[in-house]
Amino acid sequence: MIFNLFKAKPTLKDLIPNGFVDIHSHILPGIDDGAKNINESLKIILEMKKLGFSKIIGTPHTYPGLYENDNSSIKNSYHKVHERLNTEIKIDYASEYMLDNSIVEKARNKTLLCLKDNLVLVEMSFISEPLKLQEMIFEIQVNGYIPILAHPERYLFMSNNFLRFEKLKKVGCLFQANLLSFTGYYGKEVVKLLDKLVKRKMINYVGSDIHSQIHISAFSKKIVTKDVNALERLMKNNEEFK
Repeated sequence: MIFNLFKAKPTLKDLIPNGFVDIHSHILPGIDDGAKNINESLKIILEMKKLGFSKIIGTPHTYPGLYENDNSSIKNSYHKVHERLNTEIKIDYASEYMLDNSIVEKARNKTLLCLKDNLVLVEMSFISEPLKLQEMIFEIQVNGYIPILAHPERYLFMSNNFLRFEKLKKVGCLFQANLLSFTGYYGKEVVKLLDKLVKRKMINYVGSDIHSQIHISAFSKKIVTKDVNALERLMKNNEEFK
């Protein structure tokens, strides 16, 4: 579906293709700031299915000092939901890793949970760039992983020096934008940065980053970014994770 630039912008839920694969969500219960319990997980998953999602990868935060997850806690949470899931939708699990020394150690030990093959979802603080960012990206890569940086459009501290993004792309870091960013959910400055990243073809994938029913409801918001067709193309890229 290609939208004319002069027509009214569609809502986000209008654009979700049947069979969409989500590579970033917080549907697993009780282990981070996402779903609080199994019942909430099942309710969110059902609502995502209604939107057109066919596969959801749960990516709970692994953030030492805040969300002390490990492979066992994530697997256990996944199995609790999977056993209760009674709908035609696939779920899987990985993690969203904070970029700090702990992810380097996990990369060296080859224990990172990946979205697929060697693709690993990573994030930064929204306040400032971590120390030795380039070195951490290098360590992740040299140990056989490819980092996908979650929601780069939300790192507004980097917007005044766009070269930071270009450096990450140059060394092979992939970018995943949040679907709700295209609606202005996180603010006008995020939209502005997202438009710049999209225009320069720096975004590789998209993800819902759904934490709760509030995020589900926000899929009824209209798209406010400039290039609706680019968003459609990006959603097709996620088919790689089927």
